[in-house]
Formats: sequence, C-alpha cells, structure tokens
Amino acid sequence: MMHGAEKSDSPIVPVKPANKAEQSAAESVEGDGGTKRNVELQSTARTQSRAAVSQAQDRIRGAVTRNRKEKLTALLHHVSIDVLRWGFFSLKKRAAPGVDGVTWDQYAIDLEANLADLHARVHAGRYRALPSRRRYILKADGKQQRPLGIAAIEDKILQAAVVAILTPIYEAEFLGFSYGFRPGRSQHDALDALAFGIKARKICWILDADIARFFDSLSREWLIRFVEHRIGDRRIIRLIQKWLKAGVLEEGRLIETTEGTPQGSVASPLLANVYLHYVYDLWVQQWRKRHATGDVIVVRYADDTIVGFQHQQDAERFLNDLKERLAKFALSLHPEKTRLIEFGKFAAERRARRGAGKPETFDFLGFTHYATSKKDGPGFQLGRKTQRKRMRSKLREIKETLRQHRHKSIDEQGHWLGTVMRGYFAYFAVPTNTPALSAFCHHVTVRWLRSLRRRSQRHRLTWKRMGGYVERYLPPVRVLHPWPEERFRVAYSR
Repeated sequence: MMHGAEKSDSPIVPVKPANKAEQSAAESVEGDGGTKRNVELQSTARTQSRAAVSQAQDRIRGAVTRNRKEKLTALLHHVSIDVLRWGFFSLKKRAAPGVDGVTWDQYAIDLEANLADLHARVHAGRYRALPSRRRYILKADGKQQRPLGIAAIEDKILQAAVVAILTPIYEAEFLGFSYGFRPGRSQHDALDALAFGIKARKICWILDADIARFFDSLSREWLIRFVEHRIGDRRIIRLIQKWLKAGVLEEGRLIETTEGTPQGSVASPLLANVYLHYVYDLWVQQWRKRHATGDVIVVRYADDTIVGFQHQQDAERFLNDLKERLAKFALSLHPEKTRLIEFGKFAAERRARRGAGKPETFDFLGFTHYATSKKDGPGFQLGRKTQRKRMRSKLREIKETLRQHRHKSIDEQGHWLGTVMRGYFAYFAVPTNTPALSAFCHHVTVRWLRSLRRRSQRHRLTWKRMGGYVERYLPPVRVLHPWPEERFRVAYSR
C-alpha cells in the first residue's frame, strides 16, 4: 500500500515498488508512522516496568529466604529506571502537586529523560528531597483537621520504588494480625479476622486502643534503628533519612520537624508498619504467651488496634503494660479514645444479671460493632453498622457537591450520585448493616430532592417523580459482602 486513504489509518507498511513503476513510487519505501502518540505512556511501558518490579522483588524474596537473620546490604541497584517508571505509573494522575508545582501530566511530557536524570542523581548521591506541602483535611467528625504532607512528584516516584523494593523484606517479618497497608490484605480482611475471633474464642472484654498523634510523634531515631535491623544498605538508609528531615512548607514558611513522618506520603505506611512491628506487634506476641491466662485475640490496622480478652484481669494488666511499653518509644494512648469494655458472647447475660444494661459498642475501621442475637434463633451475633460520623461526613460531602453542580443536568447528577453510592456500598454493604444503608439512601434522596427544587422558585418536582429518578440512577440497597466467618475460613484455608 503506497497511499493511505485516511489520516487516522494504522501505520502504513512499506512494500517493494513494482518494476518500471513511476518515479514517485520508487523514490521512497519508508513507512508512515501513523498518528503521533506519546509512546512513553503506552501500556507496553507499564507492562515492562511491572515485570521489572516483580523480578526485583523475586530476587529480594529469594535473598530473604536464604538469609533470614542477616542484613541485606545491596538494595539500591534494584532501583532501576524501569522500577522508577513503575513508581510513576503507580501514582494517582490527579493528585495535588507538591512544593515543586509539577503535576503527573507535566512530568509525563518528557518522562524518560526525567526518569534518567532522577536515576542518575539517586545513584550518584546528588538526590535531595524537597519539603512536603502541608495541607489540612477535615476528619470524619467534621470538626478536627488532619495534617497531610504532599510530597513533590520525584519524591513520590522514588518513595514508591523504594517501598516496592522493601516490601518483600518486611512481608517476611510482619505478623499475621497486622493488616494495614500490606499487599493482599484489606480493611475487610481485618474486620473478618476480628469478627471471627470474637465468635470463635472466649472473648469477654475488648480493648479499643488508640495511639495519640502516632504519625506526628514517632521517634525518628528509633525508626532508623528498627530499619537497620534488616537493611544494611546505607544508601537506602540515607534516602529514608532525607525524607524524614525534609520538613514541611506551610503558607510559604519552611518548618523543620524533628519527629514523626508526614502523613500522606508514599513511604509513611510502610515506615509506620515497621515502627509498630517492633514496638507493638512483637511485644504483644510475647506478652500473650507469657502473661495471658485465657484467650487473647489481636487485630491491628495501621495505628488502630483491637485486643480481645477472656479475663478482665488480663485486659487490665495488658493496658497498664501497654502504656509503659509505648512510653519507651515516644508514644502514648489517647486518654479519651482508648476504652476497655465488656463485650462478647456472655456480656449481655452478665450485664443483665448485674442490671448494667446492654453491652457497650466500639468503633473500628468505619463500623460500629455491637452485640446482638441471631434473627433465626437464640445465640450471640456480632452486629456491625456504619459509624455515625462516617455517614454524616459522607452526606455532608454529597450535599456540598450537589450545591456546586446544581446547574448540571439531572442525568449528569444522577450518574455521579450512582457512582458515589456504589462506591459507598462496596465498603459498607455488609450483613447486619442494611438499616444503616437504607437510611443513607433516604438521606441522599432527600438532599438531592432539595437541591433540584432550589434550581427554581416554582418547582414541579414531586416525590413520585423523584422516585423515578432514584430507581433509574441510584443502586438498590442490598448486601454485597458475605458473613465474615465464611470469608475468613475461605481465606485461611488457602
């Protein structure tokens, strides 16, 4: 084929011109490259980068298996351009930029040159971490603010690459009751383990422990010492120290921090897990073997932890020992959010005999856990419903977005609301939570109705007509998750 009929045709393949053809046909046999594209961002690059990360992790995993207790002294060479490219593609495209002001799209314009320059600076020791841009977001209660640190784009890329290299090392170290920010483990895995433990073991007391300002108060000196237990490559250690000492930029003012790690950075979850692994997990494992006189269950997700006990004496002793343990490593328990409550199979019966009322509830990973009975007969049933402040926070967010998008068509608003609610149900649609889901759907409908009515002073939108919109755009309320003990048994059997 010598001439393409359309500009958008696929690349024209050159063919040998016929003998005695006209001069125009014999002049060139070079093919047309077709429509110009940014080849660096094609899926081939993503696939090759993902394969490079997998190969590097396999090699590290093999080294960890061969040397369980020895330090790994050669790791930085695994941070190749392919691994950095994978780190770039693993970032969120629409994430807010750091102090450098460079977005994902801007960095992608000359991606290969940028990655080659970053790779050269890292391996030559010329890489310098930029301060994180401080930003505050509202917590679920809508009153307090949580500080976040937004790193620069190159810091994010390098942190993602280093975390990918360190993950197989620490996955061989972390204990089974640690669920936060680990590959193959989700919040629902932690919730399932907690529900199964409460029902399968003789649990009568629950300690809901909350570490006060964990990310802001952890000791960097202790963190580096913990990392050095397994990492002997000083270049990796120096990279982590650079990220910790970079400081934060708030309202144009550089603030040098001496403790903690910026919450929201790519490396923070892994570093937090390493810190708590040595401070909390290993200690808990030894404590329940040496001091517990009854059953003890532990579930930790990041800095949120739930510990269940059979005996009250064990729970009280553990709480006192935990306070002393955390104080040695610059941590403390939140005095108001840390509670020891009577909970479990026999709590309702025991409290009824004492005239103490129903068992108290506790919150974990967005759910309020309460003690109830089975619908089809007598017996204990762990109930879970959406945490009230989580629902209020989501409804507040939906109301504000509807106010901003009031000028858009009903079809656009409906599709957006449907997407939001499907995402909400994907997490909260668990057994025993149907009433809370129905209430959420009702409140969303009311807010949407009021928003649409405010588009005109003489609206004609009735509840009957609104019901048609709800049926057309919003998902029905139904349970999407199995019972926790069923899913936990399947996962544990594998």
